[in-house]
Amino acid sequence: MLTEKQVKEARMHLEKAQNPLFFFDNDPDGLCSFLLLQRYIGRGKGVAIKSFPELIPEYFRKIQELNPDYVFILDKPLVSVGFLEEVNKINVPVVWIDHHSTDKVIPEFVHYYNPTMNRKKTEEPVTTLCYQITQKKEDLWIAVIGSVSDGFVPKFYPEFEKKYPELSMKSKSAPEIFYRTAIGKMAKIMSFGLKDRTTNVVNMLKFLEKAKGPHDLLDDPRSHGFQRRFVQIDSKYQILLRKAISAGKKQKKILFFQYGGDLSISSDLSNELTYLFKNRVIVVIYVKGAKANISVRGKKIREGFLKSIDGLEGATGGGHENAVGGQIKIEDIEKFREKMEKNLG
Repeated sequence: MLTEKQVKEARMHLEKAQNPLFFFDNDPDGLCSFLLLQRYIGRGKGVAIKSFPELIPEYFRKIQELNPDYVFILDKPLVSVGFLEEVNKINVPVVWIDHHSTDKVIPEFVHYYNPTMNRKKTEEPVTTLCYQITQKKEDLWIAVIGSVSDGFVPKFYPEFEKKYPELSMKSKSAPEIFYRTAIGKMAKIMSFGLKDRTTNVVNMLKFLEKAKGPHDLLDDPRSHGFQRRFVQIDSKYQILLRKAISAGKKQKKILFFQYGGDLSISSDLSNELTYLFKNRVIVVIYVKGAKANISVRGKKIREGFLKSIDGLEGATGGGHENAVGGQIKIEDIEKFREKMEKNLG
């Protein structure tokens, strides 16, 4: 968790911002982090970061377009130095809240909050950290969705369970809660909604900024657009999941699954495969163009993964001890696979 001093500082920056711009990772943890902060102050615009795995300089045009007085970066492990330097040139403060382990040097002008760098190192989802900052009880449901979607059961989950028994269950297992309750469906509605066209993503953000509770997302007629998108993507997702399960039954220690197309859902797939194939290392590779995005899950997998992409030209990667992601060139996929099998052998 963040220290008391960090919470006060982050809250001070948030309350000071009159026209903030929030850049957030393109998943439920990133989205829910943005929603908690935006709803707390009732102002600001949100931009989902679709570049993987880094927030790239091209996003600076959003700052030129919207002219914010503060920039917040949420749940993004890598941010281009070029992007940060451009923001610094126009004297706009940057607040970066993250929970990924990093060996990068953070520029002094960035207000950086990451519990993995505190004396007592932890790595709660950014949603959990943002709720620690805002403590707005009306947004408890958002805090739970974002936290559980990132594999973490927060201390405040029993409050949600008591308030919404029909949407929850008694459990200390985040995957079990995610895949056996409506919390997982709501997270998927958000996740798949972020993969829609920009106009529809903006409409979803506007809806969620005003939503009164979880039933608005599940039941409100205005959410039918999200429901349609969820059904559309989920049908494709289930096909891929069945193929991955079939592949997993033929493999042993490491489950490798590769796919292509227009739909990037490797993180969703790797998470559910981890739930279904316990004690396996899960490697999901999404190929599009000249690049391959990789999502890996497994116990203490980070070091082995980073060794496996080391030396591959243009490869990037990082994340948590048990969940990492990265990008390599498609011509290096077989080399990466061989290195993974060797490093985990």
